[in-house]
Amino acid sequence: MKQNLQLSLKGTDFKTEILSGLTVAIALVPEAIAFSFIAGVSPLVGLYAAVVMGFFTAVLGGRPGMISGATGAIAVVVMPLIADKGVDYLFPAIILGGLIQIVVGALKLGKFIRLVPHPVMLGFVNGLAIVIFKAQFSQFMIDGEYLTGSPLFVMLGLVILAMLVIQFFPKLTKVIPSPLMAIVTVSAIAIGLGIDTPTVGDMASIKGGLPSLIMPDVPFDMETLMIILPFSLKVAGVGLIESLLTLTLIDEITETRGSGNRESIAQGIANIISGFTGGMGGCAMIGQSMINIQSGARQRWSGIIAAVALLSFVLFLSSIIEQIPIAALVGVMFMVAIGTFEWSSFRILNKVPKTDVVVLITVSLVTVIEDLAVAVLIGIIMSALSFAWENAVRIRARKKTDEFGRKHYEIYGPLFFGSATNFFEKFDFKNDPKEVIIDFSESRVADLSGIEAINKINEKYEEYGKNVTFIHLSQDCVDLLAKAKSHIEIDHDHDPHYSVVYDA
Repeated sequence: MKQNLQLSLKGTDFKTEILSGLTVAIALVPEAIAFSFIAGVSPLVGLYAAVVMGFFTAVLGGRPGMISGATGAIAVVVMPLIADKGVDYLFPAIILGGLIQIVVGALKLGKFIRLVPHPVMLGFVNGLAIVIFKAQFSQFMIDGEYLTGSPLFVMLGLVILAMLVIQFFPKLTKVIPSPLMAIVTVSAIAIGLGIDTPTVGDMASIKGGLPSLIMPDVPFDMETLMIILPFSLKVAGVGLIESLLTLTLIDEITETRGSGNRESIAQGIANIISGFTGGMGGCAMIGQSMINIQSGARQRWSGIIAAVALLSFVLFLSSIIEQIPIAALVGVMFMVAIGTFEWSSFRILNKVPKTDVVVLITVSLVTVIEDLAVAVLIGIIMSALSFAWENAVRIRARKKTDEFGRKHYEIYGPLFFGSATNFFEKFDFKNDPKEVIIDFSESRVADLSGIEAINKINEKYEEYGKNVTFIHLSQDCVDLLAKAKSHIEIDHDHDPHYSVVYDA
């Protein structure tokens, strides 16, 4: 343990980690407040969630550098529960959701995030970039109405200034993260010149005390469980999908590999603690994670520092943080959205299969219109159906007759539910000779539909009084046929023997 700690300290750029963490902490404040309003709870509920989620996932999670906190995805999920049953039911729902996430991680189900196809990933990234960009327009509103006239132009000017600082400051020096420099510059100008523009304090006060341990004030019975269970499942599912997809994205950017199962467990632990300390729960945040990674942070310390700094804002520095112009943070988030969007996806639209283009666009649109979990599920289903169709039409049979007068069918392509009909149509039952050999050396029986297809072929040849032999079936295929109680003659001497590598 001590040795591991020394290794992590030795390879850490603490200046970058500290400055990145401070930048993230400042950017977390308006997000946490806004998501609290969406959920219908006090701003401190969102801020406490950001502190707890950020700290424990940074310490325990499977992806150093990734930032977690209160998110809009979770806020939207729990909003109906709070509106119907009150905030007291929020906390047990978050706790149960955390337990479900721990189970997912303990069963090592996090690895299934690798099944998400690349077009779905692109759609996820582009959709979230649009959501982040779109969400900033609410900051141009006061009392439900958009700014007009000089207040609007002043805010736009400060937003553009923040964006220019982020774009060009790294050309001068990379000692200080450009998002932090943008926040400091815009804040100094606005405060120094006394510019009247919306600030963090105009959203809500962030002053508070330490999070305290609470026990949910609800009956601990089956009725309560039935009320919170649907929301807990959504919290767990949406939280894990967003967290694991963000983890995968950061893996690609940093060319390293995180642990999905470890992150699932960490998310669960953090949500449980959040529920017991009066927080609204949450998951990984792609916007803040991108700020952190683009600022140069690669270790756990940035996330820890962000959580500690955010807590210090609540406890001691609320009066200072509340003076930060909203425009500075909007500028930072605009640049995050621009940097997150995969602009290269436009260049590949004419170079990839049309089904991939449809999946990419669909996932992006559904992410913006509906929510992330629905978008990803739709994308996976569309990709799976496309894959099944492509493989269904690729099954083929090469035919030949040997010197003994036996007919050989050499099968190419997978035999599964999608290709079973095409497979059956390859055979000439009436005109084939008495002896038929079907060779699966270049094929694979994948499911029950494939087994049923083999059974039907065997029965059809029996009707014509002919004998069929199946060769080069793998052992798992033979086992499937045995379980189906197939009365089929199999040539075991020619069957291959191999094992499939298991990814734990």
